Amino acid sequence: MISYGRQSINQDDVKSIIKVLKSDFLTQGPVLEKFEQNLKFFFKSKFAVAVSSGTSALNLISNILGWKKKDLVIVSPITFLSSANCILQSGATPHFVDINMQNYSFDLIKLETEIIKLIKKRKKPKAVIVTDYAGHPADWIKLKKLKNKYGFKLINDNCHSIGASIKKNYGYAIKYADLVALSFHPVKNITTGEGGAILTNDPKHYRLLKSHRSHGVVKNSKMLKKYGPWYYEMRYLGNNYRMSDIHASLGISQLKRIKKFVKKRNFIASFYNKIFIDKTKFEIPRTRKGVTHSYHLYPLLVSFKNIKKTKKRIFKEFLKYKINLQVHYIPINMQPYYQKRLKFNKNKFKNSLDFYNREISMPIFYDLNLRQMNYIKKVCKKIFNI
Repeated sequence: MISYGRQSINQDDVKSIIKVLKSDFLTQGPVLEKFEQNLKFFFKSKFAVAVSSGTSALNLISNILGWKKKDLVIVSPITFLSSANCILQSGATPHFVDINMQNYSFDLIKLETEIIKLIKKRKKPKAVIVTDYAGHPADWIKLKKLKNKYGFKLINDNCHSIGASIKKNYGYAIKYADLVALSFHPVKNITTGEGGAILTNDPKHYRLLKSHRSHGVVKNSKMLKKYGPWYYEMRYLGNNYRMSDIHASLGISQLKRIKKFVKKRNFIASFYNKIFIDKTKFEIPRTRKGVTHSYHLYPLLVSFKNIKKTKKRIFKEFLKYKINLQVHYIPINMQPYYQKRLKFNKNKFKNSLDFYNREISMPIFYDLNLRQMNYIKKVCKKIFNI
């Protein structure tokens, strides 16, 4: 079976894990600190806090920013559930704004219009969570201007975009956002098995993240000197969001190959672009000038009407050939829980709905070889009649 995505593990990855397994520290040790240092260097941030998942990263961000009941946080309908769930779990309310059809991030005109409407109602949003969908950076210069103009926290859900760049700057996200969430799930561009991280340049945010990551506990040299080597204080209601040294060791090894991973993903994307050239049937991903797409996903928009097949039928036909497609995503406002709790209009966000109705995610991962790519091409030509 050819999946839409999967990890790439080599012998160096295996050796790095075995080394930690034979060491004194399986967790809260020096390998975790080294991984955080490497993340800081690659992404050009002042601070990095490694955590147990991308979801944990978003939850921690919501915790330290202190969102509460009646607060509003803006988020896209086309993103993974965690980006909105972290808002609800904090007690705040997610407020959806539709996507644009160029890079599938926010429609910035709609975003500003919505912010103005909310301010007039005395409901100024506390934050905006921006997803760099599929691996394409949003228009961060314009987003930063909106942040400065209206005074909200700007958060980057960068879980898709590790290895993406703007003008060859891999640290573009932290240049513009207050906090950046990363994911190292196996289908992401690098993996730690499960894992994530948060980037920030704010020392206050960093201190809070470190404490909330580990049960809200604070422990420092002054305390130890005054009270004894056992002493600690719980100052916040935190949780265990820690990443182990085992996971961190894999992250260190994987991060060394991120540019190589992204280069291969771009090669596969270019291969697909040549297959899906019929604009009456397909719309391929676009890349803005000066941007390097990291292609965590290859979202293909299909005119099912013009190919005279339903999405469900297309999926079934690909499965017959042992090719597993995926859809990213069902708009969050359409999910039963959100319908029941917040009573969102399913048809309100027209671009998001159109995107969902037409999108399929084609297989894209580092170990996808030329033989498999040509096989996918052959199957595509048969199923899509191209």
